[in-house]
Amino acid sequence: MLLNNNQTVSVIIPMYNAADTIEETLHSVVNQTNKASEIIVVDDGSIDNSLGIVRDFAARHSDQNIKVIEKTNGGVSSARNAGMQIAKSSFFALLDSDDVWLPNKLERQMKVLLDNPLIDFLGSSRNNEVLKIFFKKIEVLHKASIKELLIKMYPQTSTAIFKRALYEKFGGYNEAMTHAEDGNLWIRYCANSNFYYLPESLVITGGGKPSFGHSGLSANLIEMQKGNEFTLKEAKKAKLISLPVFSVLYIFAKLKYVRRLLIILTRTK
Repeated sequence: MLLNNNQTVSVIIPMYNAADTIEETLHSVVNQTNKASEIIVVDDGSIDNSLGIVRDFAARHSDQNIKVIEKTNGGVSSARNAGMQIAKSSFFALLDSDDVWLPNKLERQMKVLLDNPLIDFLGSSRNNEVLKIFFKKIEVLHKASIKELLIKMYPQTSTAIFKRALYEKFGGYNEAMTHAEDGNLWIRYCANSNFYYLPESLVITGGGKPSFGHSGLSANLIEMQKGNEFTLKEAKKAKLISLPVFSVLYIFAKLKYVRRLLIILTRTK
């Protein structure tokens, strides 16, 4: 499927000390069946050879529109914002520097977006996982609700693609957040747009590792919990949820946190 000038895609990749993974990530973008119009790599003050690897990759793939931004270390939220600030396309697709897109990722999502022009945001499955909400499998194109996201935050960052108008109208990431920053942005977008999920696995994240309990940002469960609670409180403050619903969700979040701690303890034995 060929895209016209009104259907262009900017890929935003934040990078920090990703020398071991960034080249495979970039290969997964340039090998897409639908080509991105630009690939923006934001180096967030790496102290390894990440930047050199990206520059060498860009030189070897001069037919691709690869842009590299260098900035002092400010965290993943500021890096993604820096990429979105210079992106020129009509759609933004996010990708982390240790994740890999399947070759048809952009093609599948753009087909859904073009067939359903009212959809503003589209995520997908990853690692062949099946999304369940209230014990129900999501097996067809699904419109998310704020309550759903506050119960089970989805989709994963590298599956997300959305209209640039969302960023222009409602802003980017909260740069004070280093954990659970996606959920905070997703709630804002979901509250103001048509926010959808495609139950097709189109991304391999973190080498297929579980979403918590391993090294990296997702491993810091305490900070993740703080980020989730902050987002929950913001939703209540914005009157997106009532006080009774907030209370139930707050307790649920605490219980989920304890459960995850127990799972991690079991894994480390």
